[in-house]
Amino acid sequence: MRLIDIGVNLMSPAYNMDREAAVQSAFNAGVSPLVITGVTAAESSRALSYARNWNTRSTAQDPAGVLPSGRLYTTAGVHPHDAKSCNGGTIADLTALAGDRLVLAIGECGLDYNRNFSPQPVQREWFEKQIELAADLSLPLFLHERDAFTDFSLILERHRDSIKAMVVHCFTGGERELEKYLSLGAYIGLTGWVCDERRGSHLLPLLKMIPSDRLLLETDAPFLFPRNLSRQDTQPPPGPGGSRFRGGRNEPRFLPHIACFIAAHLGKDTEVLCREAYENTCRFFGRDFEE
Repeated sequence: MRLIDIGVNLMSPAYNMDREAAVQSAFNAGVSPLVITGVTAAESSRALSYARNWNTRSTAQDPAGVLPSGRLYTTAGVHPHDAKSCNGGTIADLTALAGDRLVLAIGECGLDYNRNFSPQPVQREWFEKQIELAADLSLPLFLHERDAFTDFSLILERHRDSIKAMVVHCFTGGERELEKYLSLGAYIGLTGWVCDERRGSHLLPLLKMIPSDRLLLETDAPFLFPRNLSRQDTQPPPGPGGSRFRGGRNEPRFLPHIACFIAAHLGKDTEVLCREAYENTCRFFGRDFEE
């Protein structure tokens, strides 16, 4: 089984004590590559620097490929929560970052009317600017939508012809939203939310509506811990400070658990689901990760 985690917030402070170990434990679990989510221009830059450093060191330390290994990639974008911090240099900064081959998509970008940490008109302005940037650079979009379906879908509809590819990251909507996103040609990103009997059970009947060639898998770690994991599985990986981290932190090494859960509800062999998701991810990003 091999999986690609298309969305992990690896630069989160939640990993400050054991980031290296969290990455290696993911690779040990067959989750590789990891795509680090960019949420501001500054954090996107930090993520890219970390990915470059990791990839260089891992190759140098294990040139024969003896140890479980993998590569890190990133996205570059501004989350709607942070749209209020954008300025005249933001698009130039994202453009410069996106010139690196390790940057696979523009985002996380979109609309979030649940929290409204940024004014809604400001969110819409910077969402459209990032869509236009992705079109100019011929890169896919890594999208966020929460409680903003109408405006979000209207904006995507307006730009549909210029969008190379897009994934609605961490899909938590209903049948209406799913049908619309699929009609727009979007991929659907599923997380451990589907494993949460309190909030995610409504997704289970929708799983069969997602075409097998449109499903992508992600953890959104350290958020959205799969609640149906047993307690012994929730311990953080070994490493400096790792043993002191309180339970509940999500990690990319849990992605196989999410895949198994989804496969079971689809009545599909887990290996088949994982292979399909892996191939979908390569197609979405336009990258052969076997290279």
